[in-house]
Amino acid sequence: MLPAGPLMVEHRLIERMIALMGKELERMKKEKTADVSFIDKAVDFIRTYADKCHHGKEEDILFRDLSKKDLSAEHKRIMEELVNEHVIGRSNVKSLVEARNAYERNQQGALDGIIEGFEKLTGFYPKHIEKEDKHFFLEVMDYFDDREKEAMLEEYWQFDRKLIHEKYADIVEDIEKKA
Repeated sequence: MLPAGPLMVEHRLIERMIALMGKELERMKKEKTADVSFIDKAVDFIRTYADKCHHGKEEDILFRDLSKKDLSAEHKRIMEELVNEHVIGRSNVKSLVEARNAYERNQQGALDGIIEGFEKLTGFYPKHIEKEDKHFFLEVMDYFDDREKEAMLEEYWQFDRKLIHEKYADIVEDIEKKA
């Protein structure tokens, strides 16, 4: 399997969550209420799975290894765009969390902020994924030999193994700080 394969598989799950967020967005617009529980689950999914797990592998492994290669100007440009898009995605999630918290405090305009956050994320991810899937991942695999590809796949596996331990260690530490 190419190192692009696991990343593209992860895209399919992200697309499923984004579709659910799109349905929730339409419901919020129609009913003029937000489901805080759904928002929390969506934010956790995006922060943990889409960002830490998926973008983490891209940035910490694939992009790191690509930065050591003599990339074409086009591939270098796209990689820089993808890194910038990851930053934008994180910022959009942060804004959504702020709007969610304001909604819970019954602040004026908070629902509009939540809707805007959902619109940004449901608009952002499909374009970002398409760029990676159709214009980057498969093309850049030619920069690597079979040994390098196998090493990346192994590193992806190790990355995923550590991630769940990190997530739940953070949860326990957060609770301990509040106790």
